[in-house]
Amino acid sequence: MEFSISGSSLKTLSRSITCLARIGNELVFQSSPSQLSLHTLNSSRSAYQSITFKPDFFDVYSVSGALVQCSVLLKAICSVLRTPIASIDHLNVVLPDSDSSKVQWTLECFNGMRKSYWITCNVEPDIQHLSLDRRKLPSSFVVRPRDLNQLLSNFQSTLQEITIIATQLSALPLDAADEMGGKSVELRSYLDPTKENDSSLHTQLWIDPTEEFVQYTHSGDPVDVTFGVKELKAFLAYCEGCEVDVHLYLDKAGEPILMAPKFGLDDDGSTSNFDASLVLATMLVSQLNNGGNSSQPHPTVANNRAPENQATKGNTCENPSDHTRIWSELSGENTICYVFRFHTRIDGVGITRERVLSQRHRSNWVDADEEDDEGDETELYVESTPPYL
Repeated sequence: MEFSISGSSLKTLSRSITCLARIGNELVFQSSPSQLSLHTLNSSRSAYQSITFKPDFFDVYSVSGALVQCSVLLKAICSVLRTPIASIDHLNVVLPDSDSSKVQWTLECFNGMRKSYWITCNVEPDIQHLSLDRRKLPSSFVVRPRDLNQLLSNFQSTLQEITIIATQLSALPLDAADEMGGKSVELRSYLDPTKENDSSLHTQLWIDPTEEFVQYTHSGDPVDVTFGVKELKAFLAYCEGCEVDVHLYLDKAGEPILMAPKFGLDDDGSTSNFDASLVLATMLVSQLNNGGNSSQPHPTVANNRAPENQATKGNTCENPSDHTRIWSELSGENTICYVFRFHTRIDGVGITRERVLSQRHRSNWVDADEEDDEGDETELYVESTPPYL
């Protein structure tokens, strides 16, 4: 495998490496004549990111063989890219053959300096494959990264998990729809039931998707997903740097959430010479009628009453702190069950393991002063609009 890259493509590759480094520790290269794929899986097995580049993304791209795979530490590649991108003329990466123990990275700088690095490949790395059909996820929305970052700025910077609740506004009774003012999406800070005397700021934002989102699709009963904020912010920064919108696909609590860049009018990235996807595990227990929130539960579309609690004792662990563990239903002969960070159920997702041989209205915003509430022992609760009836 060998490729050379420069200009704007080099900046995109650098952003990709930075985003991948915020997700996992190990980077897997999978190179074929049709594309170069980079992917990583975090240590808790709850986040998987993949970025693929087509051959015309590079100045020079060549692969000997049908598929070349190797795995290196992301920390090592980040050290190579510490050199300012503006001072690099082009970057060359060479893996002599699939059995090579080192990958050579060479930086040719504008000042004539040449920097060469040899990064050791893992002896027996595990190559992870995750396939998720975004067409099977019924709810989705497209948002500009900066707009979503503005909404997230209302939450504390220490927030680890966030809940997104999607409803079908047109299906609500007219009086309820008028009172909500079109705000059919809610962002809610997740309340950890294991923390006693929690003095952190709990925030809820109700959003009108016609004002804040570029595109919004949801039908049926309200659904919610709870997932990590760190990975979300990393992907938003990546898409903002690439000047593309973010497309989020979701199903319901316990099912994975998928994020991908929105290129032009197509969802599959066909208008671009690179594409990316981030899959996050979500909490199995729904927050729609969880007792941890003082707001009223969302109505169902059918009869405008709170949905029955679907969280059974089988879904509730003896130690509530075990909500930071996930289980998966996997298929195939070479599959293994991973421990995730939340309780979740991933149906239709194959994760195989092999070795290498193997518009913004201020009424939607809430001012949350993060510095003032750190020492406050009183639990605060902020609402931007009245709760659902």
